[in-house]
Amino acid sequence: MLLTPGKRALRGTWVLLNWSIDMSAHSKSHPGRTDGHLPRAQTPSWVWALLGVCLLVGAGFGLAILLRPAQQTLPPSMALRPAAPYRPTEKWLQRAYAIDELFHRVYTPCWEGAYGAIGDAYLFAATRDSSLLRFHTVDHDLARMCEGTWVDDRAWVCIAEMTWWQITGKKDQHWVMDAMRRYTEARNQGRLAHAEGFWSWYNWPPTARMNERIFSNSNMNQMVSVACWLYEATGDRQYLNDALLVWNGDATYPGVEKEFYRGDGRWEGNGGLAAFGNPLPWKGAGYCSIGASLYRVTKDLKYRRIATATAKRLMNPANEWVDPIDFYQLHMDGNGAFVNAIMDAYLLAPDELSDIPAKVERMLDHVWTNAHGKARLVLHRASDDGIRNGWNPEGGEEGYHVDEVGGVHAQGEAVRAFGVFAYIFHSRLPGTPPNPDNSGTSR
Repeated sequence: MLLTPGKRALRGTWVLLNWSIDMSAHSKSHPGRTDGHLPRAQTPSWVWALLGVCLLVGAGFGLAILLRPAQQTLPPSMALRPAAPYRPTEKWLQRAYAIDELFHRVYTPCWEGAYGAIGDAYLFAATRDSSLLRFHTVDHDLARMCEGTWVDDRAWVCIAEMTWWQITGKKDQHWVMDAMRRYTEARNQGRLAHAEGFWSWYNWPPTARMNERIFSNSNMNQMVSVACWLYEATGDRQYLNDALLVWNGDATYPGVEKEFYRGDGRWEGNGGLAAFGNPLPWKGAGYCSIGASLYRVTKDLKYRRIATATAKRLMNPANEWVDPIDFYQLHMDGNGAFVNAIMDAYLLAPDELSDIPAKVERMLDHVWTNAHGKARLVLHRASDDGIRNGWNPEGGEEGYHVDEVGGVHAQGEAVRAFGVFAYIFHSRLPGTPPNPDNSGTSR
């Protein structure tokens, strides 16, 4: 049997440790001799103590080698650019990198940081810039992010981990194992439940005693996307069963499709604020990503049809969710997740949604130019490329700190939106090179 260096170190330490214990026991079992021979000289106790310390140090060293995270092994198509600072020359990559620079300065290892980590994964796919990979592995290991409070906190972290796993060639099981741990803990706590008469993920276990509202919505159900990723990575059917249960329900309780979907891309639920009773705070946009995930692992066209219809409806200004000229959300924050969800639907059906990239480009240009110089509020702070959380130039959106400019939440959302778009702009749109920005420079 071949042993790795770490296993050889542990095995050698184990042999020495057993030898030490045997010798010590032998010495203690013969404290004196009565057969006419002089007793052997006894080994001083301090020698055994010193030997024990050395053995423990050796064992720790061997264990550290054995348990260290697997080194990144990328396929030839994902060859890294040099570690020197990467300087893109194309407009959308330049903008994404400018926003990303501030995000890296204000980064915190929780759900807000996970938003930006998702955007960085797409930027890495577009540029092969090794500094992005290093930031989320060496400088800030994704697996060491916080657990958060609501279940969507861990969903965003898991999605960041699994996005990086996929984009780097599906080699790093370190990320998969951590996503499995986060998912299993939430499930075992009872956060996947039917407390309101339909299957859904809840921010807290419905039976928990909390000093805040316990609820479900499309953000919480991003755990369905996590389940699809984990099914793809492990082949464990339980993950897929969980995902299908939330969407389709069972013989006793319906799933979210029957509960909320009304056809033609229209989702309807209770009114109210996003975190206080409204199960569809982005009018169902989150189910574009969830539907895309379910289609990827099942190939059932139903999920593709619903995700596509949802994106088409939301991005049609006649339905009053986006601006008729620049297509930004009129009423909500969460723009990074919104853009990501719409683009997930586009990737499912680029022919049916051929207008989506141009609309998203108008949206992002609106942000970058401060509504073409007409915004009443700062959307893009030129001094450090800080981005506002809400993108309505008149303000008044619903959400979490919508007026924040350049903080980790606002900046993470922006990196996600600009990163996803830059990747698709270069990699997927007709007439663009399959290996994106070939014009960047390193220095």
